[in-house]
This record gives sequence, C-alpha cells and structure tokens, in this order.
Amino acid sequence: MISLNSIRDSFEGVIPSVIATTDPAGMPNISYLSHVYYVDERHVALSNQFFSKTAANVRSSGLATVMVVDGRSGAQHILDLTFRHSEENGELFERVASHLAVMSAKQGMANVMKLRSIDIYRVEDCRAIIPVAPLAEAPASSTSSPRLPLTANLANAIASQVDAEAMLDCALDVLHKQFAFPNVMILVPDDSGEKLTTIASRGYARFGIGSETPMGSGTIGIAASTRRPLRISDMRRGQRYASAVRAAFEAEDHTLRNPLPTLAEPLSQLAVPMLCRGRLTGVLFVESPNSFAFGHEDEDALLLVASQLAVGLTLSELERFDSRPPETRTASPTQPKQTSFAVRYFSADGSIFINNEYVIRGVPGRLLYTLLRQYLETRRSSFTNREIRRDTSLGLPDFKDNLETRLILLRRRLEEKAGPVRISRPERGHIELVVEGLPAIELMT
Repeated sequence: MISLNSIRDSFEGVIPSVIATTDPAGMPNISYLSHVYYVDERHVALSNQFFSKTAANVRSSGLATVMVVDGRSGAQHILDLTFRHSEENGELFERVASHLAVMSAKQGMANVMKLRSIDIYRVEDCRAIIPVAPLAEAPASSTSSPRLPLTANLANAIASQVDAEAMLDCALDVLHKQFAFPNVMILVPDDSGEKLTTIASRGYARFGIGSETPMGSGTIGIAASTRRPLRISDMRRGQRYASAVRAAFEAEDHTLRNPLPTLAEPLSQLAVPMLCRGRLTGVLFVESPNSFAFGHEDEDALLLVASQLAVGLTLSELERFDSRPPETRTASPTQPKQTSFAVRYFSADGSIFINNEYVIRGVPGRLLYTLLRQYLETRRSSFTNREIRRDTSLGLPDFKDNLETRLILLRRRLEEKAGPVRISRPERGHIELVVEGLPAIELMT
C-alpha cells in the first residue's frame, strides 16, 4: 500500500476527486467530490453535503472507492475505503468547514454548500493508476528550502527585539526575504471585534496600514474567527470571491474606504491566527500568485512564528501596563507654523479625517483626536502611555487593552499618509506628537 503521506498534494482539492459506490442490487453510482481530506496515514475524511445516493449506498455497504489527483503532477491514485463514523463537530470538522467556507464563497455558493458533517473512512488500500503516457515532472516548489532552521533563526531574531514594532518588522522582513514569501501581512482585531486591521505588510504595491477585512469572512477572517490556520493551495476554482468582496465593500455608502492591499488574483493563501492563552492578538497572512506556494512545512513554521508574535505582543502590553514611566513631559516651547489644516472627528465610531482625507477610526482615531485637542489647547506634544491608559474617553478596557498595537497602527498610518501630523516614540513609555501647523478641529456626531 502506498503511503498517504507521500501523496499529500492529492488532498489539496485542486482537482476534484471521484467517488464510486454500489447500491444493494449492485448498481454503481459515481459522483464528483470537491475535496478528500487527509486525516492520518490510514484515514481520510469526506465532506457530506449533497451526495444522497452515495450516502445511501455507503450506509448499505460501508464501502467506497475514491480516485484522487495530484494537482501538481497529475498523478492519480485509487483509495479503497471502509466507512467508520460521521462527525458533526470537533477539531477536524471545524478545519474542513473553514476550508469549505472559503472555497464555496469563491464559487458564490456559501449558503448552498454549508457543511452538515464529515464522514471518516479507513483506507484499506492505496494504489497508483499507471498513466498511459509519462507524466510531466511536477514543478519545483517555490518554498523548497528547509523550514526548521529558518524558523529557529527567526525565533531567535524575534526574541532579541526590544519592542513590539521592531518584533513585527523583524518577522515580516525574514518571512519576505529569507522564506521567500512574496506577500505577507499582519492584521490585528479592532476594538469592536468585528474587523481585522492591517498593522504591517511586505510585498504589496502599498502598505495598506489601517485597511480592514471583516471577521469571519474570507481566508483571513475565517482563520481569525475559528482560531485555526487555513491554507488554500489553488484558488482557480472560482476567482469571483475577491472581486465580490471588494464590490460588496464599495457598495456600502461610506467614505472610510480602505480595502486590504491583497493580490487581485491570488492562487495560494495561508492565514494563521496569532493566539496567546486562547486570546486572538492577530493574524499572520501570506499569499502568492502561484499555486501550491505554501506547503505543510510552511503552515507549521508560521504556526510557530504566529505563536511567538502573539506572546511577544502580549508581554509588551503587560510590560507597558506594569511599568511606571515618568509623568507627562511638556514639549519645549516652539513656535508652530501658522498654516492650519482641517480635522474632522466623528465621535460615533472614532473616525478621523485630516484635510478631508480619511485617516483611521476606532481607538486609534479617538487617541489621535485626544492628542490633537490637547495640543491645540495647551501646545503639549509629549504624552505617556500611562496617562493615555487613564483617559476614559478612549474607551480602553482596564487590562489587556492592546494600546501598544494601537499606537503602532496609528503611527504607521500617519506615516503612510505623509500629512501634517506624525507620531514618534522618543523613549519607552512616551509618544511625541509632531504637528506641522495648527489643527482646526470640527467635532461631528
């Protein structure tokens, strides 16, 4: 029997599989399967969605035969299966449901292809189909370098960083350059828990700092909501998803339009949740215009990196919370430029505009409004993390407030906009507001 692990590329769902069963009278029935899921060396799982005739035949005989196809080489294998049991929840069910949710949404069938259960089969035999003509050699993987040494080196590099922002930059730089991942981004949950916001990226035409995607939607959102990694090896079976998401977003009548800087037509995507003690601190996301760009070793490597980033961000928050930096410093008296710039602040959602251009919303928006208001009233430009946490108008929770990531997000968003306001970090526990001109603040409800 051929090892299932040696044909893992056949379980990526790139090319549909075929399942054959027979009824009690011996009449055969053949159906297509969107995906056969690898469980372990002796078991596979099939999603139970439509195949009532197949399901009835399996209930009768307990037997099925499946053909799987390697999407890279075209190699075909036959699996002889014996039905074991069905599952309607649990780790494996959620993993299959997450993958199916992305792929069915791409085909415009999110409500039709909802997973009811998964059927677990024991593999009694696995044998190759001898091709009529020699198969073309499978293309070499774009990520063929060993992952364990690279991951160990990256872990050491992340651990040596002195603050959260340097840690994020280190991780993305290494993943982009040494792992050769063409497009990488890190997103963090916003204060509402309904969206994820880009805090750092590499490989895109624009950084997209502050861009958003809904929780529970798409590869990123589903990985975040389920707290499970999600890897898609070939997305050609329905490219309508990306354009549909953009169209739905743009159909909303608002001016806070800041879509993710994702690829227009990605073929491979991998999203890994960043978890610390069960708490979601972010999502590490990579994608590529090539199919089969990310393998199982890549997924394992990113799981380790994502965990370390989650712990690092959490420790950074705890250190900032527990440390007692000096009280508020006052900026040296300098004469600001006499030019003014318009600031509109919407208290309903914390969104802020500078010179009629959207900047950011939520906690970062409320924070920027507070800093600009105090600057306008007192000319203060230096503030401490400690006093910011004590400001009840920002709506921060008492503990684990993610202030550090919000400050990183705000600083980078202002830097990307290259407007009259910037934020610098002169020393630990302090932020410096750099303003060119006088803000003319208009409060909107």
